[in-house]
Amino acid sequence: MVEEQIRARGVGDERVIRAMMKLPRHLFVSEGLWHQAYEDHPLPVGSGQTISQPYMVAAMTEALQVEKNHKVLEVGTGSGYQAAVLGLLARAVYTVEVIAELSFGARKLGQRLGFRNIRFRVGDGHEGWPEFMLYDRIMVTAAAETMPYGLVEQLADNGRIVVPIGPAGSQVLTLGVKHGTRLVQRSLMGCVFVPFVRVDKRVKSGGDGY
Repeated sequence: MVEEQIRARGVGDERVIRAMMKLPRHLFVSEGLWHQAYEDHPLPVGSGQTISQPYMVAAMTEALQVEKNHKVLEVGTGSGYQAAVLGLLARAVYTVEVIAELSFGARKLGQRLGFRNIRFRVGDGHEGWPEFMLYDRIMVTAAAETMPYGLVEQLADNGRIVVPIGPAGSQVLTLGVKHGTRLVQRSLMGCVFVPFVRVDKRVKSGGDGY
Protein backbone atom coordinates (compact mmCIF):
# COMPACT_ATOMS: atom_id res chain seq x y z
CA MET A 1 0.00 0.00 0.00
CA VAL A 2 2.62 2.52 1.05
CA GLU A 3 5.04 1.87 -1.80
CA GLU A 4 2.52 1.58 -4.65
CA GLN A 5 -0.18 4.02 -3.61
CA ILE A 6 1.61 6.63 -1.52
CA ARG A 7 5.32 6.92 -2.32
CA ALA A 8 4.76 6.25 -6.01
CA ARG A 9 2.23 9.10 -6.20
CA GLY A 10 4.55 11.69 -4.72
CA VAL A 11 4.00 11.67 -0.97
CA GLY A 12 7.46 12.08 0.53
CA ASP A 13 6.94 13.03 4.17
CA GLU A 14 8.69 10.20 5.99
CA ARG A 15 6.80 10.78 9.25
CA VAL A 16 3.50 10.37 7.42
CA ILE A 17 4.75 7.28 5.64
CA ARG A 18 5.98 5.68 8.87
CA ALA A 19 2.67 6.38 10.58
CA MET A 20 0.71 4.71 7.80
CA MET A 21 3.06 1.74 7.78
CA LYS A 22 2.55 1.32 11.50
CA LEU A 23 -1.26 1.42 11.59
CA PRO A 24 -3.24 -1.80 10.88
CA ARG A 25 -5.75 -0.23 8.48
CA HIS A 26 -7.91 -3.35 8.28
CA LEU A 27 -8.97 -2.93 11.91
CA PHE A 28 -10.81 0.26 10.96
CA VAL A 29 -13.27 -1.53 8.66
CA SER A 30 -15.58 -4.50 9.17
CA GLU A 31 -14.03 -7.96 9.01
CA GLY A 32 -15.85 -8.66 5.75
CA LEU A 33 -13.83 -5.88 4.11
CA TRP A 34 -10.40 -6.79 5.47
CA HIS A 35 -9.32 -8.18 2.09
CA GLN A 36 -9.87 -4.69 0.58
CA ALA A 37 -8.49 -2.61 3.43
CA TYR A 38 -5.15 -1.87 1.76
CA GLU A 39 -6.50 -1.21 -1.72
CA ASP A 40 -6.53 2.27 -3.26
CA HIS A 41 -10.17 3.23 -2.78
CA PRO A 42 -12.52 4.33 0.00
CA LEU A 43 -14.57 1.77 1.93
CA PRO A 44 -17.87 2.00 3.82
CA VAL A 45 -17.69 2.17 7.60
CA GLY A 46 -21.42 2.36 8.33
CA SER A 47 -24.01 5.13 8.69
CA GLY A 48 -23.37 6.23 5.10
CA GLN A 49 -19.77 7.20 5.87
CA THR A 50 -16.48 5.98 4.40
CA ILE A 51 -12.83 5.55 5.25
CA SER A 52 -10.84 7.53 2.69
CA GLN A 53 -8.49 5.85 0.24
CA PRO A 54 -4.93 5.53 1.63
CA TYR A 55 -3.47 8.04 -0.82
CA MET A 56 -5.99 10.73 0.14
CA VAL A 57 -5.26 10.20 3.84
CA ALA A 58 -1.53 10.53 3.17
CA ALA A 59 -1.88 13.57 0.89
CA MET A 60 -4.13 15.45 3.32
CA THR A 61 -1.85 14.66 6.23
CA GLU A 62 1.26 15.73 4.35
CA ALA A 63 -0.39 19.01 3.32
CA LEU A 64 -1.21 19.73 6.96
CA GLN A 65 2.52 19.52 7.95
CA VAL A 66 1.84 18.22 11.45
CA GLU A 67 4.69 18.53 13.96
CA LYS A 68 5.09 16.56 17.17
CA ASN A 69 4.27 19.55 19.40
CA HIS A 70 1.05 20.41 17.56
CA LYS A 71 -2.52 20.35 18.78
CA VAL A 72 -4.82 19.20 15.97
CA LEU A 73 -8.58 19.42 15.49
CA GLU A 74 -10.16 16.84 13.19
CA VAL A 75 -13.75 17.25 12.05
CA GLY A 76 -15.34 13.99 10.93
CA THR A 77 -13.96 11.10 13.00
CA GLY A 78 -15.58 8.36 10.95
CA SER A 79 -13.73 5.09 11.52
CA GLY A 80 -11.00 6.86 13.48
CA TYR A 81 -8.26 5.98 10.98
CA GLN A 82 -7.33 9.55 10.07
CA ALA A 83 -7.39 10.54 13.75
CA ALA A 84 -5.01 7.67 14.50
CA VAL A 85 -2.60 8.79 11.78
CA LEU A 86 -2.67 12.29 13.25
CA GLY A 87 -2.27 10.84 16.74
CA LEU A 88 1.04 9.28 15.73
CA LEU A 89 2.30 12.65 14.54
CA ALA A 90 0.91 15.28 16.93
CA ARG A 91 0.98 16.00 20.65
CA ALA A 92 -2.81 15.97 20.91
CA VAL A 93 -5.76 15.33 18.61
CA TYR A 94 -9.33 16.47 19.22
CA THR A 95 -11.81 14.79 16.88
CA VAL A 96 -15.50 15.58 16.46
CA GLU A 97 -18.10 13.31 14.85
CA VAL A 98 -21.81 13.92 14.33
CA ILE A 99 -22.73 10.21 14.40
CA ALA A 100 -22.47 8.85 17.93
CA GLU A 101 -22.11 5.21 16.90
CA LEU A 102 -19.04 5.99 14.80
CA SER A 103 -17.46 8.16 17.47
CA PHE A 104 -17.89 5.54 20.17
CA GLY A 105 -16.53 2.80 17.92
CA ALA A 106 -13.50 4.88 16.97
CA ARG A 107 -12.81 5.69 20.61
CA LYS A 108 -12.99 2.03 21.60
CA LEU A 109 -10.57 1.04 18.83
CA GLY A 110 -8.23 3.91 19.66
CA GLN A 111 -8.04 2.75 23.25
CA ARG A 112 -7.42 -0.82 22.08
CA LEU A 113 -4.50 0.40 19.98
CA GLY A 114 -3.03 2.28 22.91
CA PHE A 115 -3.71 5.89 21.94
CA ARG A 116 -3.79 8.29 24.88
CA ASN A 117 -3.51 11.57 23.02
CA ILE A 118 -6.76 11.45 21.03
CA ARG A 119 -9.92 12.90 22.49
CA PHE A 120 -13.34 12.16 20.96
CA ARG A 121 -16.56 14.15 20.94
CA VAL A 122 -20.04 13.69 19.48
CA GLY A 123 -21.38 16.94 18.08
CA ASP A 124 -21.77 19.33 15.17
CA GLY A 125 -18.42 19.61 13.44
CA HIS A 126 -19.25 23.11 12.23
CA GLU A 127 -18.84 24.23 15.83
CA GLY A 128 -15.43 22.59 16.17
CA TRP A 129 -14.29 22.15 19.77
CA PRO A 130 -13.86 25.70 21.11
CA GLU A 131 -12.97 24.62 24.65
CA PHE A 132 -9.50 23.63 23.48
CA MET A 133 -8.78 26.28 20.84
CA LEU A 134 -6.51 27.55 19.40
CA TYR A 135 -5.37 24.66 17.20
CA ASP A 136 -2.13 24.49 15.25
CA ARG A 137 -3.78 22.39 12.56
CA ILE A 138 -7.35 21.59 11.50
CA MET A 139 -8.47 18.83 9.16
CA VAL A 140 -12.01 18.43 7.84
CA THR A 141 -12.82 15.02 6.36
CA ALA A 142 -16.17 15.91 4.80
CA ALA A 143 -16.98 18.27 1.94
CA ALA A 144 -18.04 21.79 2.93
CA GLU A 145 -19.95 24.10 0.58
CA THR A 146 -17.50 26.91 1.31
CA MET A 147 -14.49 27.43 3.55
CA PRO A 148 -15.78 26.86 7.14
CA TYR A 149 -14.67 30.16 8.66
CA GLY A 150 -16.17 29.22 12.01
CA LEU A 151 -13.43 26.60 12.24
CA VAL A 152 -10.81 29.01 10.90
CA GLU A 153 -11.51 31.18 13.96
CA GLN A 154 -10.27 28.28 16.10
CA LEU A 155 -7.00 28.11 14.15
CA ALA A 156 -3.83 29.65 15.56
CA ASP A 157 -1.84 32.25 13.63
CA ASN A 158 0.32 30.54 10.98
CA GLY A 159 -1.89 27.47 11.39
CA ARG A 160 -3.08 25.28 8.55
CA ILE A 161 -6.49 23.91 7.63
CA VAL A 162 -7.17 21.25 4.99
CA VAL A 163 -10.76 20.82 3.83
CA PRO A 164 -12.62 19.49 0.76
CA ILE A 165 -14.82 22.23 -0.69
CA GLY A 166 -17.61 22.12 -3.24
CA PRO A 167 -20.68 20.14 -4.30
CA ALA A 168 -20.69 16.47 -5.29
CA GLY A 169 -18.88 16.01 -8.58
CA SER A 170 -16.70 19.11 -8.31
CA GLN A 171 -15.04 19.01 -4.90
CA VAL A 172 -11.57 20.45 -4.49
CA LEU A 173 -9.21 19.68 -1.61
CA THR A 174 -8.17 23.09 -0.31
CA LEU A 175 -5.33 24.21 1.95
CA GLY A 176 -5.67 27.37 3.98
CA VAL A 177 -2.82 29.06 5.86
CA LYS A 178 -3.78 31.69 8.44
CA HIS A 179 -1.86 34.94 8.62
CA GLY A 180 -3.39 37.23 11.21
CA THR A 181 -6.93 37.89 10.00
CA ARG A 182 -6.23 36.59 6.49
CA LEU A 183 -6.50 33.05 5.19
CA VAL A 184 -4.39 32.33 2.13
CA GLN A 185 -6.01 29.47 0.20
CA ARG A 186 -4.61 27.07 -2.37
CA SER A 187 -6.33 24.30 -4.32
CA LEU A 188 -4.55 20.95 -4.05
CA MET A 189 -6.52 18.39 -6.07
CA GLY A 190 -9.96 17.12 -6.98
CA CYS A 191 -11.53 14.79 -4.46
CA VAL A 192 -14.74 12.99 -3.45
CA PHE A 193 -16.03 13.17 0.13
CA VAL A 194 -19.35 12.74 1.89
CA PRO A 195 -21.05 16.09 2.65
CA PHE A 196 -20.28 18.11 5.76
CA VAL A 197 -23.68 17.99 7.46
CA ARG A 198 -25.05 19.85 10.44
CA VAL A 199 -26.21 17.94 13.48
CA ASP A 200 -29.93 17.34 14.01
CA LYS A 201 -31.01 19.95 16.55
CA ARG A 202 -32.70 17.18 18.51
CA VAL A 203 -29.32 15.51 19.12
CA LYS A 204 -27.28 16.90 21.98
CA SER A 205 -23.52 17.21 21.71
CA GLY A 206 -21.53 15.22 24.21
CA GLY A 207 -19.70 12.02 24.77
CA ASP A 208 -16.36 13.75 24.91
CA GLY A 209 -13.50 11.81 26.43
CA TYR A 210 -10.31 9.97 25.63
